[in-house]
Amino acid sequence: MNLDFAEAFTERTPRVVNAAKLHRAASRRKQNAFLVEGENSVEAAIATGAARDVFVTETAADRFSEILKTAGYMGVYTHPITEKAASSLSDTVTTTGLFAVCEPVLWTVGKALQGNPELVSVPVETREPGNAGTLIRLADAMGADSVIFTGDTVDPLGGKVARSSAGSLFHVPVARQANIDDVLGQLRSKGLNILATAADGDVDLDDAEELLAQPTAWLFGNEAHGLGPELLAKADHRVRIPIRGRAESLNLATAASICLYESAKVQAAARDTRE
Repeated sequence: MNLDFAEAFTERTPRVVNAAKLHRAASRRKQNAFLVEGENSVEAAIATGAARDVFVTETAADRFSEILKTAGYMGVYTHPITEKAASSLSDTVTTTGLFAVCEPVLWTVGKALQGNPELVSVPVETREPGNAGTLIRLADAMGADSVIFTGDTVDPLGGKVARSSAGSLFHVPVARQANIDDVLGQLRSKGLNILATAADGDVDLDDAEELLAQPTAWLFGNEAHGLGPELLAKADHRVRIPIRGRAESLNLATAASICLYESAKVQAAARDTRE
């Protein structure tokens, strides 16, 4: 793709100014769009048809030429930008120089649960963008059917979340619904067994194979406070992860990794048996 960097957009070009505003949730809602940066996210956005516009510096154009070629095939507008413009679009210390303005990709809870879901990740009141993105990436890696953020959570379309998901935001259905009881009701209506992680759980993960073989929704608590007693009481089962060393507890991403891995493994084995 031949781009004329002599005519590159600057940080004052209206299209760049509007894209930079997408760092704020209010602007994302107003413009009905969000901004992603970096190779994985931009490539996934283009491949899935979510990208509206791509912005690229001269240095990045050489480095990511194949991505830009794909953007051309997909009919996505690509705009040359200056390094200063890239700095205004980036929320990192060192920018990659590659950005995409995208259509919103959040699903409703109902659509995220369409069909016959077998494994759903339900992060509750997740506040850290890096954790939220990691949970999306993890769900994608484990073959989960969807991720449903519930309670007072970080915006899954924020730049740091998208970057931490490494493109998985575009691969797996992601929903956000503040009303936890509504989410629980929809999970139950789909026949999902609701499991919650708890240090004093009534079931040990090592002994949970029969539970894990069923269609499952995992509740994962807030980074600082976990799942409250009221919500734990609403789960079908509270599952504890055995800790054999001296660590007091596991962080959110680690606990979710272990639980989703075990579920995916058991469900895969159950499918093989049925076949």
